[in-house]
Amino acid sequence: MECRSGKRQQVGPLVLFSVFRTRRVATSTGLVMWKRESEESLNRLLQSRSNLALCFFLLSAATLTIAFGGAWLLIRLRSFVPTGQNFLFPPEFVVSTLLLMAGSATLQNARLHVRCERQRIFRRRLMQSLFCGITFVMVQTQGLWCLLAQKNAARTIGLRDGAFAFVLMHGVHFVVALLFVAFVLLQALADRYDHEYSWGVTFCTWFWHALGIIWLVIMSGFLIAAVAPV
Repeated sequence: MECRSGKRQQVGPLVLFSVFRTRRVATSTGLVMWKRESEESLNRLLQSRSNLALCFFLLSAATLTIAFGGAWLLIRLRSFVPTGQNFLFPPEFVVSTLLLMAGSATLQNARLHVRCERQRIFRRRLMQSLFCGITFVMVQTQGLWCLLAQKNAARTIGLRDGAFAFVLMHGVHFVVALLFVAFVLLQALADRYDHEYSWGVTFCTWFWHALGIIWLVIMSGFLIAAVAPV
């Protein structure tokens, strides 16, 4: 009798563990099926060009609203008051440089994954690139605001004024690149890219790389202006 009771005590936890494991597997399976159904429904939605254009408009509006709204919030939280006549290098540009490099790396990784038909990882990397781009615009706009505050107080002439103009032009081109990434993401969600056709991803990636190289040149000009005597 004691042996049987001991076996029952051992069997009880095993049964509970097996039931818990079964429910956990069923829940994870349900989540996977729901995720697949959501991807298929989104894919069917984006097959139509009119729906794709509408989704691109909504995604672009949301992207720009979040980017510039976040920039406005950062400017309000960190008020910059220039002191003296010397040029101060905005530390926001260091953070934006790292974000630009991170976005470049994720886009390059996405380009490699689409060639190997790893669609889920490919889309995930595009989403990460879009996030890096939005954060870049937020931080970069705050840095530009700091420059604008210095432009009226410091003796920013010659190279410094040129660098200020170049960073504005770079920001405008980067907004175009950000919208390009949003469009490529929607195309990816519609299964438009595979190992045979990924020209849009390649062009978007190299466009981002080119902007990164140009930004490094502009950063060099800022560093020269920061250490040069007034």
